[in-house]
Parts: sequence; C-alpha cells; structure tokens
Amino acid sequence: MDLGLKGKVVVISGAAGIEGSIGETILQRLADEGAIPAIIDRNARGFGYAEKLQKRGIDALFCQTDVTNPDQVKNAMDTISEKYGKIDIVINNVGVNDGAGLDASYEDFMNSLKLNMVSYFLVVKHALPLLKKSKGNILNIGSKVGLTGQGGTSGYAASKGGVLGLTREWAVDLIKHQIRVNAIIIAESWTPAYDNWIKTLENGEEKLKSIVKKIPLENRMTTPQEIADTCLFTISKRSSHTTGQFITVDGGYVHLDRSLLTE
Repeated sequence: MDLGLKGKVVVISGAAGIEGSIGETILQRLADEGAIPAIIDRNARGFGYAEKLQKRGIDALFCQTDVTNPDQVKNAMDTISEKYGKIDIVINNVGVNDGAGLDASYEDFMNSLKLNMVSYFLVVKHALPLLKKSKGNILNIGSKVGLTGQGGTSGYAASKGGVLGLTREWAVDLIKHQIRVNAIIIAESWTPAYDNWIKTLENGEEKLKSIVKKIPLENRMTTPQEIADTCLFTISKRSSHTTGQFITVDGGYVHLDRSLLTE
C-alpha cells in the first residue's frame, strides 16, 4: 500500500531515544516510506541517527532541541523552514513517566507538564504557519495513563490527559485549514525503557508475567513496530478523513471486557 509519504517533511519530537524505542522506530519507518524526517530532541544521539539515514541516501535533519524551551523550539522550526520551506506533518512523541506524584515538589510537577504536554503546544505553535500552507496533519502520542490513571505519577497523568484534550481542541481549531489532528494511545509496549524498568524491580519477571496475562489479544505486549505502523497509516493520505480521534494500539488492554481475564 502506497502511503503517499515520499518527500513529506515530518517533524518528529523525541525520536532520538534508544534504538528500539517508539520514537526511534517511528523514525526508521518514516525513512523506509521515503519521508524526510526532521528530528527534534535534546539527546545528541539524534546526530548519529540523521547521519546513518543520510548514508542510506535519505534526506534527514536533526535539530538538538530542549522542547521545553520556547526559543529553542522556534529556532528548530526556523532551521527546518530554511532547509525545506515546508512542514507536512508533526508527530509529537515526547513522553517520560517521571513519577512526579502528590509528594513531588511544585517545580517537579510543573517540569513534568512542560516536558510531556507544553512541549506539544510549542512544537505545533511554531510549525503551524507551514502546516497551514501544506494542509498537513498532526499526530500526538498519548498514553493510557491519561485515561486510566496509574498511581504515583500526577504530572505524567495530567500531561497525557491534557494531550488528549489538545488533540480534540486542535482538531476543532484547525478544521477550517483542512489540518487533521489525531492521537495514538499506547498502553503496555515492550521498549528498552520498559525492559530497564522491569530490571529494577525485585520481582521483575513475576510483575512482567502478571501484566502480560492482562493483555487480552494474544497475551503479549504491543511492539513499537505495531505502534509505528499505525502512526504512519494515521498521518498518511490513506487516513484522509480521520480527525479528532484517539486511536488505541494496545491489544485491548484498556477497553475490552474484564471477563476476558480468565485468571
């Protein structure tokens, strides 16, 4: 299936994560489809990713950016605009479940909001003039925590709930410009960060087994590849009449009937 992404300039935040992370996996799939990834991330790992793509003959740009800093985000968008003269798609992918709970300081709570939600606003705000010209689209990466809660992570939960609110608000705001806005909601996905978290637990293997048992479809975690494939379809012309939607890629973890849990 031709997704029509060849030559599209796709701004993707948080794509310089560890190899195999959701952002890095989306980045590689964009490259495979012939898109032009413009990576914004604070981690210098992005320079290496962009260089590897360029060696494959794929046009790619990395702008090292603290996405909580308004000036740095604006500078990144200016750099992308100067090089390509357009932005077709924005993927907001930043997310750190930082554990800023009710016992956290005010500063830690606010920092969580800035990273996990306000950064989305900044990226879209500064990309918007070019998105209006391209009649492009926006995809926000969300989390089930914004719907279900988790415990001990007020900042992240509030942020991801806010991201869903922004998705619907922007879909309304931008429909007159023919700009689509959607969100992908992720639950339990086997990423390097998840693996690292499991390894910190005294009973990590037991905890992992108990989580996997609760995922209705095939009793397994969602892969970053499956999430990336859904992202690419959603931003593509094949999804041209979809806007304001929360698309959950989780094997039925959040929404299906609890009667499916046999134990």
